[in-house]
Amino acid sequence: RFIDPGAVFLFVAPAEVGAVAERFEATPFDVENVFWSHRGELCTFDVMVQEFGLATPSLDRLAIMVRAADTARLDLSPEAPGLLAASLGLSRMYDDDLEQLAAGMLLYDAFYRWCRDAAKETHNWPTSKVKP
Repeated sequence: RFIDPGAVFLFVAPAEVGAVAERFEATPFDVENVFWSHRGELCTFDVMVQEFGLATPSLDRLAIMVRAADTARLDLSPEAPGLLAASLGLSRMYDDDLEQLAAGMLLYDAFYRWCRDAAKETHNWPTSKVKP
């Protein structure tokens, strides 16, 4: 996992992030004009992979999916519409930010595992179908 399970997240309106980060000596995340945010064409996830030196073929593939979903450039990855749909669905399912974060972590773990060792797997159903 990328996030320490003991990490504390403070969810506030974007306009309040700077003041809250200063007050609690926290690291602002995913808002404009902070270190951990979008940079040019890259989304925050891309920046994290890059800054932490985590680039692997699996994470690079996941980063493209995340960037596509997060920046409304769904053409970058055929999986991006599904990731976007799942993410938006989670935001409708959970009013509590921390519950949504926990569910989202499971979702991202699943997408990562798909990128790592299931991307070439296909399903041909029904199995009794005569092949041409």
